Amino acid sequence: MHWQTARFSIDLTRPRVMGIVNVTPDSFSDGGRLGDASAALAHCERLLAEGADILDIGGESTRPGAAPVPADEELRRVLPVLRGALAFGVPLSIDTLKPDVMRAALDTGADIVNDVDALRRPGALEAVASHPRAGVCLMHMHGAPATMQARPPEYVDVVAEVAAFLAGRCAAAQAAGIAAERIVVDPGIGFGKTVEHNLELLRRQHELLALGRPLLVGWSRKSTLGALTGRPVDERVAASVAAALAAMQRGAAIVRVHDVAATVDALKVWDAAGLGPAGTIGAPPGATRR
Repeated sequence: MHWQTARFSIDLTRPRVMGIVNVTPDSFSDGGRLGDASAALAHCERLLAEGADILDIGGESTRPGAAPVPADEELRRVLPVLRGALAFGVPLSIDTLKPDVMRAALDTGADIVNDVDALRRPGALEAVASHPRAGVCLMHMHGAPATMQARPPEYVDVVAEVAAFLAGRCAAAQAAGIAAERIVVDPGIGFGKTVEHNLELLRRQHELLALGRPLLVGWSRKSTLGALTGRPVDERVAASVAAALAAMQRGAAIVRVHDVAATVDALKVWDAAGLGPAGTIGAPPGATRR
């Protein structure tokens, strides 16, 4: 299976690691650490040296309670990083829910739109569809970042409801002209879910494979891991790696992580033990230009 993106067809027959590049002052884990383009680009290079396959660049925090950022400010943060990262020759993702930012990033050279709102905002479907090879990740979110954890979210069956939502968004994307091979889906761990909801999504993650699209999963440093371990956000590397491996074992094709080196090392052991596709971890990147 491959994920078609603007410049690359990404081979998903082996697990892929998406490295997080937050160009924000207020992200829940690393906000403010990459205050300018030069620092962000140095971080990109470090993640690639550690084994990242994809870089996910974001200029607006989507942590619970986060305030919205104006589009012009988001663009000011991400476009210089995106322009510089094009020289690395790897798939680049723009983490945004704003159609104006999507268009500008794709015009600049981004390969993928990673949208926590699953292209529901007016103009978002059109922004991605207008770039005929751009990839997209459609994520489930209950509510909006500013309010999604303000009260305990409720589901009758969280897995069934997430699956139904993602199926509907895939259908909407395809109806707008976005081919199925351009689409991956994300259950949205921590986005309007309780600890138990997140764990149920992990336990029954294999059920989401019935959607017929690759799964991208982001457990890295999430509050559920803090609840399970009692550790603060900057001490959740081991828990994040364990969750990434569990997600891969249940069919995830891509894991979105902060701690690339630790995740890649764990995947090499996982693969050597025969738990993943033989001889694939650490092989040359399977992202081929089209």
